[in-house]
Amino acid sequence: MDKYKIKITSQAKDHLRLIQEYIAIELKVPSIAKKMLELLKSKIYSLETMPNRIKCIDEKPWQDLGFRKIRVKNYYIYFWIDDKKKEVHIVAIIYVKMDQGRQLVKL
Repeated sequence: MDKYKIKITSQAKDHLRLIQEYIAIELKVPSIAKKMLELLKSKIYSLETMPNRIKCIDEKPWQDLGFRKIRVKNYYIYFWIDDKKKEVHIVAIIYVKMDQGRQLVKL
């Protein structure tokens, strides 16, 4: 079974940092912030094997670009796969109640 390398964009890294800061500082629960960050990273790195098990999203034009998403609690992790290089590119982590299309346009 092929193993894919995980590449996290600087924007996705910023999203992770902002999620952690929001939960730790705004909601004042640093222990939950740490657990959420660990859970998100765990799900991201689970894509090292068989990332194609996740189907492409239905929304255009991102579907045509091969974008996929997985839900982790209240967040979607968006990614695309480079099968030739055996890489998974994490492009965004977005809160589920946000306008996904509007957030994806910012990518």
